[in-house]
Amino acid sequence: MTTADDFVIQFIQDKGLVSSADVAEARASLTSIPDGQNPDTLAIAKLVEAGKVSWAKITKELGKEFDMEVIDVSVVTPADALLKLVGRELAERSNILPLQMDGAELLVAIADPLDTETLDSLSRVLKLTLNTKLAPPDELKVAIERCYTGGQAAGGADDILGGMGGDGIELPSTGDVKQEDAPIIRYVNSLIVDAIRRKASDIHLEPLEKRFRVRFRVDGVLQEMKGPAKRLQASVISRLKLMAEVSLAEKRIPQDGRIQARTGGRDIDLRVSILPTVYGESIVMRILDKEGLKLGLPELGFFADDQAKFQGLISGSDGVFLVTGPTGSGKSTTLYSALNYINKPDRKIITVEDPVEYQMAGINQVQVKRDVGMTFAAALRAMLRQAPNIVMIGEIRDLETAEIAINAALTGHMVFSTLHTNDSVSAVTRLVDIGVKPFLVSAALRGALAQRLVRRICQSCAQPYKPTAKELYTIGMTEQDIAGATPMKGAGCPKCNERGYKGRRGVFEIFVITEEVQEMIYSGASLVELRRKARESGMRTMREDGQRKVASGMTTVEEVMGATVADDII
Repeated sequence: MTTADDFVIQFIQDKGLVSSADVAEARASLTSIPDGQNPDTLAIAKLVEAGKVSWAKITKELGKEFDMEVIDVSVVTPADALLKLVGRELAERSNILPLQMDGAELLVAIADPLDTETLDSLSRVLKLTLNTKLAPPDELKVAIERCYTGGQAAGGADDILGGMGGDGIELPSTGDVKQEDAPIIRYVNSLIVDAIRRKASDIHLEPLEKRFRVRFRVDGVLQEMKGPAKRLQASVISRLKLMAEVSLAEKRIPQDGRIQARTGGRDIDLRVSILPTVYGESIVMRILDKEGLKLGLPELGFFADDQAKFQGLISGSDGVFLVTGPTGSGKSTTLYSALNYINKPDRKIITVEDPVEYQMAGINQVQVKRDVGMTFAAALRAMLRQAPNIVMIGEIRDLETAEIAINAALTGHMVFSTLHTNDSVSAVTRLVDIGVKPFLVSAALRGALAQRLVRRICQSCAQPYKPTAKELYTIGMTEQDIAGATPMKGAGCPKCNERGYKGRRGVFEIFVITEEVQEMIYSGASLVELRRKARESGMRTMREDGQRKVASGMTTVEEVMGATVADDII
């Protein structure tokens, strides 16, 4: 802010952000004032530096005063065409970042709502109408540096990578660094930081015939990012292999490794998978953020009634509880959140996993190592001699593991695990298909949860939306079903990268094993019969849970359609 800081300094006093004594002290500390510099500009900087007020608070109050939206520019990535339209020099000089173009209108982020002279000048130069949103000046400066550094045209390694430092991230040391490797190291570090900042779940580096493609998976959807030049492919891959502590010389077979990092005070694990392809080694890094384990059960997407049912199932003293769904449906997150909920000092919890994705305090975790005979079954046998209260098995894959899990449940242990089935009721038939006797399934199984993930509507740009009758029909709803409800849709904003969605939530199907269901399993009832009985007992299907979440404004018809199937074809 530069043009009207005399107004701003009085404004923040009037709003109670700082006292008159604070302002007097800041002004008194100015020993020299450069020619042409507004002393109030320096005084505000002193107040911020002293921690009396933050730019974020000042900007928030100015946004209210001038009825302007304040945005988070740390998640903004403008298109290359916009960065070229408003050059770096102009953006830095004016502290302005282009966001979006709509015909002859350009949306920009600014720090000073009173600097109309700069905006008028920029509008004349570009011959465009400018629409504005506010951002704190310090955050805007950082965003301009990030966007223009990442948006440069491809040149040498330093042209592409220079300035993209890995600030804020601590990675394991990999020995002496040669000067010529420094740009590659900066790029790889910045790539990881950017993915974490965007809350990506995976980083994909894919060698193609003429380019080296980089993509992030955000909220389950792959988004292409600006990648390095093809000639840097080998250097980037070698750097990542070095960090993951796998063989640099081996390029013929798949390899798996792990990178541990710390950024923003958070511990991040990256599980690295390397696969040889025709045009080089493809690398996928799965980002495992331990913060995800701290999700409460409501944050998973449960409504109050389903949450109470879920809590009742996981709080039992014995039995088997299964979470089912395909790969990537959030089964591990749900299980870890359940363990986090029941992890108390008076309970001994042991897990056996392949691999151990998250390390949790207070829980004994065992890593499967098949090459030395440490299989799920072998680990389970040993675990039961450790007298645990609760056992978690990463996945039931075969009869041996299933039988040990069932026997553990029948001898007074609570057993959690996952299965790959399409719905919750199929967990019963899947166990029988593996080879477990129906009477054992009947005696040990307490319940099963099936789930899928849907994208959540961005809370910053959500607005009421009335689905058409055709849209409602596609998920089995009518206009009467949403009478009095408030369906929403995301309009798109910088916080969600104009996508209208931010984050994901689960849609669930909870199958509780009642006495009647136990008798049916014991007598060998079919899947259709079991499902009919579950529905009669009040089980809500994933499609029906999705319908409730559309009506509540959590997600959209399109998301529920893509994640669930109609109840009459299950």
